[in-house]
Amino acid sequence: MFERFAMAGVACAALAAAACVQAASNPPSGEAQAEAPHASQPARHPKPRLDLSGRTRVGKASFYSGKFNGRKMADGSRMDPQDDSAASKTLPLGTTAKVTNLETGESAVVTIRDRGPHVAGRIVDLTPTTAHKVGIDRHEGVSKVAVTPLSLPPSGAAARTHDGAVDTDAAGPHPDATPAARRRPD
Repeated sequence: MFERFAMAGVACAALAAAACVQAASNPPSGEAQAEAPHASQPARHPKPRLDLSGRTRVGKASFYSGKFNGRKMADGSRMDPQDDSAASKTLPLGTTAKVTNLETGESAVVTIRDRGPHVAGRIVDLTPTTAHKVGIDRHEGVSKVAVTPLSLPPSGAAARTHDGAVDTDAAGPHPDATPAARRRPD
């Protein structure tokens, strides 16, 4: 008698497992399918915070692809491959920084005018001219660098971009904020 119950339990478990496998292999239909997360969509990561500390960061640098020539950058200017411009996820727009290639020892001074790079592990994108100055060639494409901020824009200036528009990534209170909101914490 016990063996019959054991066999019935095994049979029920097998049916339940088969139902789970079938349910997993058949995607939901209708509205439920629209709400189901897709593995092909990248996960949303929180926006990086602006770095106003002035400390040196070490990481990988790359350079802008030719397809970005003439495109509008985050500060409103157009990307010119001959300029000493750069993109950073964390430095405020308008920051002047020294980029030093740790493999060659060569340096260049850049102005942060854009957001990016949008590749994990990279901390700065350089224009092709600047990349060449610091010894990053098209063959390698990426190099380990140190980025040292030389001057950060004042908090009021950080809120404005090159063309006068408000930079939503900038640190500091909105220019129209009340005087109490403009005070910096001690």
